[in-house]
Amino acid sequence: MEKTKKYSYGTKRFIQFGLIAPLVIWLVLFLIIPYLNLFVNSFWTNGVFGVQHKFTLENYTKFFTSGSGSNKPIMVLLDTLRISVIVMICTILISFPLVYFINFKVKKNKQLFYMLAIIPLWVSYIMRAYSWRIILGTNGMLNSFLIWSGITSKPIDAFLYSNGSVIIAMVHIYTPFVLMPMYTAMEQIPKNLIEASKDLGCGRIRTFIKVLLPLSIPGVLTGGTYALALSMGDFLAPNLLGGPTSSTKISNIVQMQFGTSNNWPYGAAIAIIIFLVVLMIITILGKLEKHFSKLEEAGR
Repeated sequence: MEKTKKYSYGTKRFIQFGLIAPLVIWLVLFLIIPYLNLFVNSFWTNGVFGVQHKFTLENYTKFFTSGSGSNKPIMVLLDTLRISVIVMICTILISFPLVYFINFKVKKNKQLFYMLAIIPLWVSYIMRAYSWRIILGTNGMLNSFLIWSGITSKPIDAFLYSNGSVIIAMVHIYTPFVLMPMYTAMEQIPKNLIEASKDLGCGRIRTFIKVLLPLSIPGVLTGGTYALALSMGDFLAPNLLGGPTSSTKISNIVQMQFGTSNNWPYGAAIAIIIFLVVLMIITILGKLEKHFSKLEEAGR
């Protein structure tokens, strides 16, 4: 009978450190240091010949005081947050019935249906965004169908270059990110709880409200967090599908400051503000997720 190797406490700690060291190095190099660099740069001054290392709070005060009306950066941030919340809600409403169907109605080849649901992730982001320009454009598929069917006599310009087209594209792009954690959460719901609910006289609707929905909420919140955070930082969809009044989102302002405007300190300040807003929302959603996860564990 082979003897099991016994390692000392120090050896075990060394092995554990060796396993997590690559992850820690990766996080430090590509997450913590870039954010620290942004944070430090947000307090510098933008000069004629580049960034001057002079401490100032002007970049942050400029964010809250510059501009007028809807062009104020703070108003753009609130509008971007509104769009992101709409995208989050739409992706959840689309994903939930699809995940429910795959988990509880499909008896065979569940993995096949799941792969078909997330297959858009295999296609380039640019191609998915451009496909909506082809569909919603003046000479696109939707306008061509409406003219062919006689519903309208001329192309409708309102389909493209609007907040609506931006929302449609982002919902299409981020739905798979919402669907995956929702599928995982719903798949882990014990089937005997649903059977017990039915045995106790609860109908389908009551079982759904009392058992299935509460146990699915952790996955819903996780997926919704993905959609909200990703859409807050999306600048390509507004550029490709937004018009003069809807192409400027808070991420586009950051892109402009680091690009054409060449005002890196101001762009860094806006990026830090976005980071803090998203971090606050993620923290709130995370606490809600933990609360419902405890309820799920108690139910099991």
